Amino acid sequence: MNWDDTADTPAAERLVGASADREDQAVEAALRPKDLGEFIGQEKVREQLDLVLRAARARGATADHVLLSGAPGLGKTTLSMIIAAEMNAPIRITSGPAIQHAGDLAAILSSLQEGEVLFLDEIHRMSRPAEEMLYMAMEDFRVDVIVGKGPGATAIPLELPPFTLVGATTRAGLLPPPLRDRFGFTAHMEFYEPAELERVIHRSASLLDVEIDADGAAEIAGRSRGTPRIANRLLRRVRDYAQVKADGRITREIASAALAVYEVDARGLDRLDRAVLEALLKLFGGGPVGLSTLAVAVGEERETVEEVAEPFLVREGLLARTPRGRVATPAAWAHLGLTPPRSQAPGNGQGDLFGA
Repeated sequence: MNWDDTADTPAAERLVGASADREDQAVEAALRPKDLGEFIGQEKVREQLDLVLRAARARGATADHVLLSGAPGLGKTTLSMIIAAEMNAPIRITSGPAIQHAGDLAAILSSLQEGEVLFLDEIHRMSRPAEEMLYMAMEDFRVDVIVGKGPGATAIPLELPPFTLVGATTRAGLLPPPLRDRFGFTAHMEFYEPAELERVIHRSASLLDVEIDADGAAEIAGRSRGTPRIANRLLRRVRDYAQVKADGRITREIASAALAVYEVDARGLDRLDRAVLEALLKLFGGGPVGLSTLAVAVGEERETVEEVAEPFLVREGLLARTPRGRVATPAAWAHLGLTPPRSQAPGNGQGDLFGA
């Protein structure tokens, strides 16, 4: 039950996309865990964060600034709310793209209460002037507000109450080192194991008053791409199928039939993923093939193939990016039930492509 805010990407339209749509946001508000004890998965992060928060409470101080990185849907927003709850503090939520000017950030910071948690999602997308103002705010709890223009401009120092900044990013590499260094605690969110996702699904099913057996939960978990948000979305779609086509109870057979209707296969691939693999295998013999050519073959934009479909295919070991182009792996041929040509068989030169 761990989620993050929406991102304006083509993935938002996919059943297995990790970005949250409006329906996800409405359901997630009811399903989010309220404390670290309820939070499932991310064992190391939970243990480390628990120590940080307990120590801060013992000192009677605000918690250190926290940076959470990882793919969408793994729990960054949820953890920020848990941090506020554990510190018994209010939380203010905003995002990097919403802060385009230093004045936008100054207005938010100047209205914070002592000890308040400021959650800044997609912090890497904040404007550079606001970013530079944030350095001083995080380190000295002070900002300089510029009044006037030109030679007559004056910097007025504005003292801020101690607060905790929780920054979230899906692309930690884009954060400048001076900003990263100002966070007292940094955590990277990992993808979930199927067993953890099964626990997520059972908890969500209980809250949604859905009856599901262990095999049904395992079937959904195996197609959820290691992401709780996707697991919960698939659970809701399977619930709909079970209510219409069966007696409302989710079993392995019901889950499998429902997800077949929604074109999510046993490894979590959807229509777009399979279209990319089928084009790569059937039209180009497994590659190598250029990204632009592959995108034209599946009728999608280059950016959609590269940013939406490829990351999961690469993570699953079904596709490789090489200097000569995209190449299908033996696992891709096996998954689609196709036989690779002799030139792609192991021992016939494909290893050179992966080693290039």
